[in-house]
Amino acid sequence: MTYGSGDAASPRLAQALAAGPVVLDGGLSNQLESAGHDLGDELWSARLLAERPEAVTEAHLAYVEAGADVVITASYQATFEGLARRGFGREEAAALIASGVGLAREAVGRARAKGVTRPLWVAASAGPYGAMLADGSEYRGRYGLTVDELERFHRPRLEVLAAARPDVLALETVPDTDEARALLRAVRGLGVPAWLSYTADGLRTRAGQPLQEAFALAADADEVIAVGVNCCAPGDVEAAVATAARVTGKPVVAYPNSGEVWDARSRSWTGRSTLTPAQVDRWRTRGARLIGGCCRVGPATIKEIARVLAAE
Repeated sequence: MTYGSGDAASPRLAQALAAGPVVLDGGLSNQLESAGHDLGDELWSARLLAERPEAVTEAHLAYVEAGADVVITASYQATFEGLARRGFGREEAAALIASGVGLAREAVGRARAKGVTRPLWVAASAGPYGAMLADGSEYRGRYGLTVDELERFHRPRLEVLAAARPDVLALETVPDTDEARALLRAVRGLGVPAWLSYTADGLRTRAGQPLQEAFALAADADEVIAVGVNCCAPGDVEAAVATAARVTGKPVVAYPNSGEVWDARSRSWTGRSTLTPAQVDRWRTRGARLIGGCCRVGPATIKEIARVLAAE
């Protein structure tokens, strides 16, 4: 298997994970919102791929400067179907989906120009089918589609992302095992490694399957270099990490939300962050090697995570 071309200064991500912990970025959407961009849209941050690409690059750069070694592209909600609803033709949509990798690479280049010398990688985000629906169903799964239908949905976008030559594909926020099976089929033969990350509730997927069974699906998948969880509560991570490491023997990826809670009625976040440095240290002890944050986790928190992971 060949892998993405990557940053010339960086080893393969799989090699880096075998050597020790690697810092992921935080929530791209909240960094963009904090810079004044309105993401109240079905395309979410993917809308800015077309309208404000420079803003996406700046958001990536903010995370690299905070200590992130891996930046995740703005393609989570960028799909052929979603872009078609906005009038983009097939070729235009493909170009926009792929452009996220180029914008992340541009941020890496700017970081290099500013003197950042540590290894850096680009992860191309592929969100679940429910993200395209933009109705919250990525947190429920069970869309009423077969595994074959889900594979047919995911494969064209993954082909476009792989052709853009990221270092890794981020198969993220996966709510159930049917979609995981489809994604694992869809990445075969693309020539780019992937990580598979579920959104979990305790020790179950959002659709209710045991995480032990969910992680086991990826145990023998050569394309998958890490498994784990994202977009979940920080308190759910430690047990999930331990389960993933035990079941698969692979490095574990962990990037939860801040711990704040989304209020759908007021369309705002409530509560406070519960993500702490002590938790991050425990995740590393349990087997997490790729660690960062998701919703409501910004550069300041990533800087703290980087500090913790550097203190081995």
